[in-house]
Amino acid sequence: MVTWFALLFAFVLFQRLLELVIARRNGAHIESLGGFEVGKDHYRYIVLLHIAFLCSFLFEVLARHQEGMVPQLAPLTLFVLAQGLRLWVLRTLGKFWNTRIYILPGSEPVTRGPYRFMRHPNYLVVAVELFTLPLCFGAWITAIVFSLLNGVMLAVRIRAEENALIAGTAYAEKMSDRKRFFPLLRK
Repeated sequence: MVTWFALLFAFVLFQRLLELVIARRNGAHIESLGGFEVGKDHYRYIVLLHIAFLCSFLFEVLARHQEGMVPQLAPLTLFVLAQGLRLWVLRTLGKFWNTRIYILPGSEPVTRGPYRFMRHPNYLVVAVELFTLPLCFGAWITAIVFSLLNGVMLAVRIRAEENALIAGTAYAEKMSDRKRFFPLLRK
């Protein structure tokens, strides 16, 4: 019997693998234009975080015998909305979307799509996903632990990304008026 849990877990696993394929292709494209990668040192920890998240999510749901349950509606709704935002980000960035940090010196930052409203919509997607997906099936330990770990990782990653973008592009000039994640909050 195929369960909601199996479907969602398989969806996320497939999505992560597809993202790695797209990222590799897009990275080669950016490099062919003269771009380069930054933040290589911390990228392996991001990959490890996501692998550990999937393992923790799987084990917690199985240990609680929750794999047969119907997902909780509120976290599932937020998870689905985050997937919509992810597609908007992917479509907006096109060949410049990546799981890694690539800089194309002298380029203009993308200021359309969700980037009209915030600087890091893709990181918001991941944060929402890491919190809501486990909560769909009562895996609250995974939700809390990996949300905290992701917060630490994002502090490192965003600093590296923004410093590189400021040094090599018009990022500071074009994006300084936008919030990182929550566009409706006051400055």
